[in-house]
Amino acid sequence: MRITTRVLGASIAAAMFIIAWLTMASPASPASLTEVTNFGTNPSGLRMHLYVPNNVAARPPILVAVHYCTGSGPAFYSGTEFASLADRYGFIVIYPSATRSGACFDVSSPQALKHDGGSDPVGIVSMVKYVEQHNNGDPAQVYVTGASSGGMMTNVLLGDYPDVFKAGAAFMGVPFGCFATTDGSGWNSACANGTIIKTPQEWGDLVRGAFPGYTGARPRMQLWHGTEDATLRYPNFQEEIKQWTNVHGLSQTPTFTDHPQSTWTRTRYGGTGTNVAVEGVSLQGIGHSLPQGGMAASVIQFFGLDSGSPGSPAPTPTPTPTPGGACRVTYTMNTWNTGFTAAVTITNTSASPINTWALTFTLPSGQTVTSAWNATISPTSGQVTARNVSYNGTIAAGASTNFGFQATHSGNTGKPTAFTLGGTTCTIA
Repeated sequence: MRITTRVLGASIAAAMFIIAWLTMASPASPASLTEVTNFGTNPSGLRMHLYVPNNVAARPPILVAVHYCTGSGPAFYSGTEFASLADRYGFIVIYPSATRSGACFDVSSPQALKHDGGSDPVGIVSMVKYVEQHNNGDPAQVYVTGASSGGMMTNVLLGDYPDVFKAGAAFMGVPFGCFATTDGSGWNSACANGTIIKTPQEWGDLVRGAFPGYTGARPRMQLWHGTEDATLRYPNFQEEIKQWTNVHGLSQTPTFTDHPQSTWTRTRYGGTGTNVAVEGVSLQGIGHSLPQGGMAASVIQFFGLDSGSPGSPAPTPTPTPTPGGACRVTYTMNTWNTGFTAAVTITNTSASPINTWALTFTLPSGQTVTSAWNATISPTSGQVTARNVSYNGTIAAGASTNFGFQATHSGNTGKPTAFTLGGTTCTIA
């Protein structure tokens, strides 16, 4: 009996050792990207790849991550941080792939710019519905982000489907409807070059016209653009801000401005926290190469997916006036051959609000203004004055406003050396 007991005990111990060894030797497999077929209505033949993290939430939010031209869903998966952020926070990521020549998404056709009109937006929304039905995705927490062609598609999806998407983050995009064509072409050079300038009302009407009769809430929008973008030029950034602030019924005067990194200028509209309706991030000296360097994490924070209660605002310090003068000017240029664009930020560094503003500076010889946004500029060369327009005349203490212009040059791409605001000399950032 003792021998039997000893043998049985030894056998149990051996079995427990083997089980423990197998457990240590075979850890849980990491989540991987998988392709989904037959996901629903798909008029343009898109492909769908899906990333479901091992720690997926019981009722997970859904993020659609849309690639650039010549890219693919798997390339955007491996080249961005959204999957690793999904591992951390438990949301699901959909990676659509365009299959037409050039692998650009359709943001140009009449079908693509209309709710349930057809083409790529319909296929992408089918992917969202699939995840809601097969992965218990939360229809109240659907978000989209994208770069270049994907940034343009982010604008399109928020315009076409405000009933589906809660928020979007567009990298290097253009306003909804800016790329519209009627000749079957998928490329709009005027929009790409930043020469299509509209009033906020005109841009907002394009969004509202995509889904006539819709009266529900509009998605929040975060916009990213580099000042040196030579593919989808920087003026598109200001046009996007004009569009989405108008859609939300907001002034274009920022309610909060800060610099999360030395080359970032972040402006918020309609509030000061991370849950604002519109947020813009201008990236000094950056070209057509986003997202990079922690930007994806900022997107997840804007969406509210970095906490246990998505959408809840994070506390943000109230901006305070900057001491040392009445104004500060940041002036950046993006030049090419015989032209350039200039982006100008005026910061009120006094303790009192500015109710109207006029910024005077001298353009170097050979430079001539051809168009401007968020300001009127006269004359077009020599000593010029930029004056506020109807919607951005007030600059609160410590706040900033932005305007820009496009100009030609004859070889001299220098910058103005001095700026005065209402007769007061400004410091230059």
